[in-house]
Amino acid sequence: MESPETQTRLDLWLWSARFFKTRALAAAAVEGGRVELNGQPTKRGKSLRRGDRLRIRLGPYEYLITVLGLARRRGPATEAAELYEESRESRAARERLAEQHRLAARLTGGATKGRPTKRDRRALGKLKGRE
Repeated sequence: MESPETQTRLDLWLWSARFFKTRALAAAAVEGGRVELNGQPTKRGKSLRRGDRLRIRLGPYEYLITVLGLARRRGPATEAAELYEESRESRAARERLAEQHRLAARLTGGATKGRPTKRDRRALGKLKGRE
């Protein structure tokens, strides 16, 4: 068995690298198949080593990363960013998708803020045939 400095649990690393807010969320993502280790589905207790490649799907976004460092505790975001390196293709695809989402929100008028006004409620009522 290797020493703890050369390996760590996958769910613990995902949490300490700040991909998930809690370790339970990281474990649920791994169990749900949203995380792949070296191209294979994995379990949350799998040992992670430097040089391993991860594919992480968070909502519509996908991260393709290489593990550069291991951590057993959650530290500042600057330290977390040093634990991995994202591929250029992955970063470009995420930025492209984010831009598409911004443009779609702008074209559709975006999300409304708060509750509908009285005027909006009356218009909805007319549309639904209530008034």
